[in-house]
Amino acid sequence: MASYSPAATQDESNGAKPRSPDESMQLKKEISLLNGVCLIVGNMIGSGIFVSPKGVLIHSASYGLSLVVWTVGGIFSVFGALCYAELGTTITKSGASYAYILEAFGGFMAFIRLWTSLLIIEPTSQAIIAITFSNYMVQPIFPTCIAPYSANRLLAAACICLLTFVNCAYVKWGTRVQDFFTYAKVLALIAVIITGLVKIGQGRTQHFEGMFEGSSQDPGHIALALYSALFSYSGWDTLNFVTEEIKNPERNLPLAIAISMPIVTVIYILTNVAYYAILPMNAILDSDAVAVTFADQVFGVMNWTIPLAVALSCFGGLNASILASSRLFFVGSREGHLPDSLSMIHIHRYTPVPALLFNGIMALIYLCVEDVFRLINYYSFSYWFFVGLSILGQLYLRWKQPDRKRPLKLSLFFPIVFCVLSVFLVVVPLYSDTINSLIGIGIALSGVPVYFLCCYTPANRRPLRLRILIAKCGLLIQKMCFSVVTEMDKTE
Repeated sequence: MASYSPAATQDESNGAKPRSPDESMQLKKEISLLNGVCLIVGNMIGSGIFVSPKGVLIHSASYGLSLVVWTVGGIFSVFGALCYAELGTTITKSGASYAYILEAFGGFMAFIRLWTSLLIIEPTSQAIIAITFSNYMVQPIFPTCIAPYSANRLLAAACICLLTFVNCAYVKWGTRVQDFFTYAKVLALIAVIITGLVKIGQGRTQHFEGMFEGSSQDPGHIALALYSALFSYSGWDTLNFVTEEIKNPERNLPLAIAISMPIVTVIYILTNVAYYAILPMNAILDSDAVAVTFADQVFGVMNWTIPLAVALSCFGGLNASILASSRLFFVGSREGHLPDSLSMIHIHRYTPVPALLFNGIMALIYLCVEDVFRLINYYSFSYWFFVGLSILGQLYLRWKQPDRKRPLKLSLFFPIVFCVLSVFLVVVPLYSDTINSLIGIGIALSGVPVYFLCCYTPANRRPLRLRILIAKCGLLIQKMCFSVVTEMDKTE
């Protein structure tokens, strides 16, 4: 872990009011229990459940088995989320798996986790969410043709810039945006669920007769179906990225997870039941947007509400992703794995403006990649590997530090089961998508020389020009963003 001294605030020279001696220059605890629930639910429920829940169905080959897979995926995700609840209340740092790997296994593995997120996971996923938002927003303007490429990408860029600004302005603005769009997407799914249940109550149950007929018997296909379900449930670690900003985290972090996970699991299962009640299997498998096909059949003149709901869902999911990933870069900088300028916060707004701008710039760069959707295939292996490694770290810390204070202490059954299944999640992409998985591993390993040059090597032995460049850039960023390096919590 890197040590540093807080930079001078220069309040007086900038004309700002000097801070009181008792006020620390840290991120403020402004995320309530409700905000936490909305962050988790809003990030887990993205566009996938509206657009392409067919990944599970295509591999399971029957409605009955697919619902079983969705249920098992939800239970497994609850196990992982509970493990993160213990980790988050034991290691009270933001950064989620990065912070936990750093604590358990040291700087090298933590840096590789950070490098993978910086290079592929966060900017790629944000660019794709923004493009999906843009697709559904411009669809009504170009109903009979494909929207121009430039119009689509410019709207996606505007979406990223707007949400970056909102989160730079105040943490409360970001959480209010998140709350509103989470309510909107949940209400849209409730409308789908109620419609489906009403149709079932009216006797439309023919699609559920012999619902297990034709179920896949191939363990490989069932494994891929479960993998698709688990990928749809990803996002349950969102709140752990902002642990330091949660009010009373020892209570609200595990409680938010305990509330969110059943909500999302029930919504996912019932939404699929609604789809299956209305649409035959071939219609679901052939549809590019299942919820839109569903709405065309049952919502009549109100079918426009579903494309709007998809866009709102993407907007809320992108906001949660920006909020979480900027904290990852902020913590990585604070620990000495990224330039110090990324651990600065605005002296009045207490938001990590440089980290947010860096995150936004990276997402905008990836918007310029025409085939950005291919990049998402490269990180499945890395994502599940590092999630599993962080929970393996939970077991390691239980053994290495048995007397450490743990406000929430689970049975070892939960992390052991999750670690075993994480091996499955790491092996599946290697089996099903070998080339892309190997490329993802190569991207992760590309961080090894960067770590030894920029982190492991003492500062006085690094190239002089590199040190001068970083120092000048840091000073420029500090002045432009009106920010200073954050102070560490006295308890850490």
